Amino acid sequence: METSIKEAREHFRTMLEQVASGEEVIITRRGKAVARILPPLSGRPAVPDLSAFRESLEIQGESLRTALQRNRAEERY
Repeated sequence: METSIKEAREHFRTMLEQVASGEEVIITRRGKAVARILPPLSGRPAVPDLSAFRESLEIQGESLRTALQRNRAEERY
């Protein structure tokens, strides 16, 4: 649903009921979208699960921990 700022002010309660039922509302100013109201995330993670991606990575060279320790030791001298 798309609505102007004026209409959103006048019908805010109705608009929130529509969002609660799963609809997305876009608020416009002079015909251009300025805001989007979405239903809350229900059961969906906000961030995708990246465990499979992480497992697919093959890291080469020294670990970050080792590199930091070496760098700190070099800075002392």
